[in-house]
Amino acid sequence: MSAPTEPRERSFPSIEFTDAEAGAKEFPSSKSRKYNYYQPAKKRATTYEDVTVDVQPDPERHLTQGWIYGFGDGPGGYPQEWTAAKSSNWHAFLDPNEEWDQTIYRNNSAVVHQVDLCLQNAKRARAYDVWNKPWLKFIERNLGAWMHAENGLALHVFTSIQRSGPTNMINTAVAVNAAHKMRFAQDLALFNLDLAEVEDDFDGSAHRDVWMNAPEWQPVRETVERLTAVGDWCQLLFATNIVFEQLVGSLFRSELVMQVAAGNGDYITPTIVGTGEYDYDRDLAYTRNLFRILTRDETYGESNKALLNEWMAVWVPRCLDAARALQPIWSQPADKPVTFAASLDAAIAKFRSVLESIDADIPEELNQ
Repeated sequence: MSAPTEPRERSFPSIEFTDAEAGAKEFPSSKSRKYNYYQPAKKRATTYEDVTVDVQPDPERHLTQGWIYGFGDGPGGYPQEWTAAKSSNWHAFLDPNEEWDQTIYRNNSAVVHQVDLCLQNAKRARAYDVWNKPWLKFIERNLGAWMHAENGLALHVFTSIQRSGPTNMINTAVAVNAAHKMRFAQDLALFNLDLAEVEDDFDGSAHRDVWMNAPEWQPVRETVERLTAVGDWCQLLFATNIVFEQLVGSLFRSELVMQVAAGNGDYITPTIVGTGEYDYDRDLAYTRNLFRILTRDETYGESNKALLNEWMAVWVPRCLDAARALQPIWSQPADKPVTFAASLDAAIAKFRSVLESIDADIPEELNQ
């Protein structure tokens, strides 16, 4: 038997730290022992927060070398200069609806299913046969015209600014807003096609001429087209979701169509238009939350309020003119349970309430 050998010693190079390793840099949360790198709104982070908060990089929070990408003319990836509004912390905004990729498809799928069943049942039950002729003409002309407003806002307002905000949380909410508008416009288009198919007296192409030429719709069309020309994303969001939607959109959808349809033998239209009103309630919730943060900002709150006054000085008169131009369509249905004056008063009262909820001043035009 051979004698045991001594164990061979191994030598390892000593570790030398050069401060080039990952993690050597000091950053805002480098000393934190929390699992999350952000502060959740509640005790535990939600899925919405995990997939949305800080997904978009920002040199003011985590990047130490500035923007790692930018535009050819100089600005970084998400310039704060894209709006005149100021915030001490844009990342303070969280969508109260907690919308993210999955909810877009889930919620819109549910609405599409509801609308599809409604239209199928209407044709099966021949529900359109009990409509009076003036109401059929009202839907042909006016609901068809409103489809163009929804489509214009979807494609040329919300889609155009859905990456303009300085945080992913803002941009995701705006992207969902665009999806809502686009789907609602398509719902109205499908409704128009169904009516044209089953009703000989329904002209499915009349809405184009109404939108382009009818005097009562031209101020609405002009306002929508002017909105599409605004470059400041925050002004565009305020002018659309706070001013236009309150004084024109909700006036038409909620204070007219939803109020008079049943009296004219129609239970189909309120179901479809109601989905658009539901969408707007959700979109108003995130918009209200954003502007409440801006007007209550300790540093920029007062200047933001002054900015909102400047924007309202432009858009409130335009939207009021557009609303008042629609007055003739209130007399078109055979059954007219509401007057234009009562509808406009209700819309203005709701607009006042929204402005008060975001600590904005009430414009003098509303008192005239």
